[in-house]
Amino acid sequence: MDNLHLIAAIGKNNELGKNNQLIWHIPEDLAFFNQNTINQNIIMGKNTFYSLPHLLKNRGHYVLSHDHKFSYQGVKVFHNYDDLLEQIKNSNEEFYVIGGASIYKLFINDVKDMLLTEIDDTCIDADTYFPCFNQNDWDKEIISKHTYNDIQYKHVKYLRR
Repeated sequence: MDNLHLIAAIGKNNELGKNNQLIWHIPEDLAFFNQNTINQNIIMGKNTFYSLPHLLKNRGHYVLSHDHKFSYQGVKVFHNYDDLLEQIKNSNEEFYVIGGASIYKLFINDVKDMLLTEIDDTCIDADTYFPCFNQNDWDKEIISKHTYNDIQYKHVKYLRR
């Protein structure tokens, strides 16, 4: 789908998080996230939603959850993947999948592109991982390279072939 994208920051072993929190807190990467998702819609699972400090300004919030009791003012809640996918297909707005792992896994075959921050570091006690994907299905473009606290990382755009 042309209006569906994915954004994530991952370690060398596809680490995403630990204890429902980001592993790496890189200010420039958070700015990259904000720059790409501002004035867009963001899709996440309930745990990722709870990990946010608050509703993110100037974004539409979509949560996919099996918890039928979950609701939050200002958040569009879906309990069915197909219903959410239909909403996206029928919209002319942009949507970014922002996590967690099970949500990435659900949507990875539907997104047009992925913006991945590839961090040259590992976390041995990570408990959440980005799903494996076949890199042969994607064209890869390195957008930028950076270093923060002696950790190298790069912003990479994967565009579906």
